[in-house]
Amino acid sequence: MKTVIFDLDGTLADTSGDLIAAANASFRGLGLGDLLDDQADMLTAFHGGRAMLRLGFSRSGATFGDAEVDRAYPDFLTHYEENIDVKTRLYPGCIEAVEGLLAEGVKIGVCTNKPEYLAEELLRRLGVRDHFGSLIGADTLPVRKPDPRPFAEAVARVAGDQARSVLIGDTETDLKTARAAGVPVVLVSFGPEGEGVQRLKPDALLPDYASLGRVVDDLIGQTP
Repeated sequence: MKTVIFDLDGTLADTSGDLIAAANASFRGLGLGDLLDDQADMLTAFHGGRAMLRLGFSRSGATFGDAEVDRAYPDFLTHYEENIDVKTRLYPGCIEAVEGLLAEGVKIGVCTNKPEYLAEELLRRLGVRDHFGSLIGADTLPVRKPDPRPFAEAVARVAGDQARSVLIGDTETDLKTARAAGVPVVLVSFGPEGEGVQRLKPDALLPDYASLGRVVDDLIGQTP
């Protein structure tokens, strides 16, 4: 049976607006004002909270290191949890494409570096949690992507076959995860980098969710 595992942020949903808003709220709490821009810093948002905090602090004019990032991170998470679905939207055609795979008997899961409780909450609020048979977050296991074990666990929890699985993602982290797991990787080209993700040499690009079924079939074969 085929298995398709999705990343969440930047792959299933554009979460950048709410992530950046939470980081800016943390900066304001420190008296630094808004240090990130919704559009210019979208790509950094998809690399996680600490990446955004580091970028913002680098623009503050003061000296901040990893210790300051670690201290600010819990406040960022609090702001984010409270406003997790204000601006976030699923990408066009995403759930229709997932439903098409499910109708063919394909196993579906999520493997994300978002903390599990936040990923659960976001998918629930978006009304799509039941579409995904597994959800592995950053803290579900002792390791996170690009270690291959979270991906393998996402496959195992839907009783899938890793030999007939594929990872759909948007960043180098997803590519490295798939390479470590020995499975094909598809990177979306509708994110902030566009077709620039081709530089990572994924097995395929996904220009839109209408193409998902064809791309999956090309990589891991037709569903028996």
